[in-house]
Amino acid sequence: MSQDRWSEVDRYISDVVVPSDPALDATLEASTAAGLPAINVAPNQGKLLALLVQMRSARTVLEIGTLGGYSTIWMAGVLPADGRLVTLEADPAYAEVARGNVARAGLGDVVDVRVGPALATLPQLAAEGAGPFDVVFIDADKSANADYFSWALRLTRRGSLIVVDNVVRGGAVVDAGSPDPGVQGTRRLYELLGREPRVAATVIQTVGSKGYDGFALAVVTDDP
Repeated sequence: MSQDRWSEVDRYISDVVVPSDPALDATLEASTAAGLPAINVAPNQGKLLALLVQMRSARTVLEIGTLGGYSTIWMAGVLPADGRLVTLEADPAYAEVARGNVARAGLGDVVDVRVGPALATLPQLAAEGAGPFDVVFIDADKSANADYFSWALRLTRRGSLIVVDNVVRGGAVVDAGSPDPGVQGTRRLYELLGREPRVAATVIQTVGSKGYDGFALAVVTDDP
């Protein structure tokens, strides 16, 4: 199997099972035009996030890592009328693009885009009494994955769902001696998942248009 075949299958899945959406298509186009890196989730992965939000019957979602707002729109678009999504983005230029994309999708009243390093913004959310969030999606600086997860635990409750993207790193996650901060940060996340008594978790490997990677899925089993 090859990257070409993985991408071909992803395109087939998206074409047949995940219908095109004008707001989402426009989000990708605007993000590309603004020079954002093409590291957003694939359409079928975005649909998975939306389904997870729906299965949890979520009303509140926290996203760590906004980029252009593609995954934001997938999740916010399935929230109930009184739902709320808070998304954290470190780069002001990316956040501005995301705000425009969210507004174009008609979700400006649902989504709150916060600008600044997440490890500075998360304590602010806690101080505000934000949460508890029903779903947390972590897709930001991989070196801080364990720190983000620890904050997610503080801002959730029993039954909440935490999803962490890009946790296989093309298989490099098995290399204990890797000099890559993203690999080491993800390994710290694995260790935390393995010893944290308040979650039930697993990690799934994936292949597709985004290459060889995977995601972690954790259900909070006890209140903070």
